[in-house]
Amino acid sequence: MFDAETEPPALPASSAMEWRPVRSSALGLVEQLVEHFGGLIRNHGLRAGMRLPSVRALAESAGVSRDTVVQAYDKLTAQGLVQSRRGSGFYVAAQRRVMEPAAVAAASSQPADFDTAYLLRGIFRDDSAGMGGAGCLPSSWMDQGLITGAMRAITRNNARAEQSFLSYGHPQGFLPLRQQIASNLQAQEVPAHPEANLMTVGGVTHGLDLVVRCFLKPGDTVLVEDPAWFLIFGRLKYMGVNVAGVPRLPGGPDVVALASLAQSHKPKLFILNTVVHNPTGLSLSAGVAHEVLRIAERHDFLLVEDDTYADFLGAMPLRLAAMDRLQRVILVGGYSKTLSGGLRVGYIAARPEYVHRLTDMKLLAGLTSSLPAEQIVHHILADGSFRKHVDRLRERVDRARSRCLRKLEALGCHAEYEPVAGTFAWVDCGVDSEVLARQAAMSDLLLAPGLLFSPRQATSSMLRVPVAMADQAAPWTVLEQILRQLRR
Repeated sequence: MFDAETEPPALPASSAMEWRPVRSSALGLVEQLVEHFGGLIRNHGLRAGMRLPSVRALAESAGVSRDTVVQAYDKLTAQGLVQSRRGSGFYVAAQRRVMEPAAVAAASSQPADFDTAYLLRGIFRDDSAGMGGAGCLPSSWMDQGLITGAMRAITRNNARAEQSFLSYGHPQGFLPLRQQIASNLQAQEVPAHPEANLMTVGGVTHGLDLVVRCFLKPGDTVLVEDPAWFLIFGRLKYMGVNVAGVPRLPGGPDVVALASLAQSHKPKLFILNTVVHNPTGLSLSAGVAHEVLRIAERHDFLLVEDDTYADFLGAMPLRLAAMDRLQRVILVGGYSKTLSGGLRVGYIAARPEYVHRLTDMKLLAGLTSSLPAEQIVHHILADGSFRKHVDRLRERVDRARSRCLRKLEALGCHAEYEPVAGTFAWVDCGVDSEVLARQAAMSDLLLAPGLLFSPRQATSSMLRVPVAMADQAAPWTVLEQILRQLRR
């Protein structure tokens, strides 16, 4: 590099004259200029420390505005190709190649254990949309127009836009959104008051995490369903709490096992998925619901009701939160599965003192949730378009689930109880599903083996298959080949 007393060489005047805008190009003038100098720098046509033409000189020689040159130089600076020196100009930055550490390359290969973390990394891999996806609905199934329309409506309201993009949200969440959620829950017999009983969170996962942090300490015992959503097992493990699984039957948790475990373990919480259970797609029966509430009251533990998939039911859901009137039940719901995973908007409904404690925990963990995202969701809920979208999405999911189950049956994979709703098929594939999932992953097909859905992590032949896979040809070829090999 050059020292402070040495004037770095400027780009020769002839080079400055080489760029001419192409008026008929699909690229704008700024993009053309960025591409021109960016290419020269990356291909070492310009050396580190060389000064680029001044804004005025380049604008005059190329016949463009100074603002065009400034925007292009700013973009080159943002890309790390150019450095700006106040009062001196723009200079080519030194290019340093960052090598991928061997440890990172090794970590990206097949793990020793096909565990929760590995599956989650696979779901959010850049190329995970190729096959399977382990449960995320394709973005093409969502309604992008709902999101963009809501964003336009919000930005047209200057006062709201300024509040939305330049301010923190309210700790308890955007009040109009809480009012709308309260109205929706009240229509479904959950007595949620927007001020006393509701707070917003960054999705159901965030809500459950806050509940776990707020009500548990290392050494406490938590009851979960078996099978159940695998992510919560990982979270509880890191908390250092004891996890006991309650067998899940078609109508809900095995209440005999629940009573026995509650008697012996004295749990603080029971986390359960009552409406459209993940992974089975089944829902709670009235008789089981009453017995669960009775056992929780007798043994004095809280019930955390995961409501992630309730919108896929297509009927009035039977919720513990409605039966209990939000006394012992904490309801956690959201809009990621039906509206947009990227917005990360959810809610917690609970008794007032619990909402107060959870709001304090939310502030300590990450201050407020995203106000722009909450305003977007509020607009969609309030104008009535959300319900129509969910109806269309649910019909599509139901058709795909039926096709998916028939295809699985043709491969010798059977569901003991056919799901009534939801985005998954939970089937017995007749082989060790972890071995199957490992081999499928080598062909870029991401499937969720049964052992992940049990706190016991025992070998299982159960497999969770995303119903969206029904419309893809390649996964079925891979799955058929692997099953044929494993069954020999």
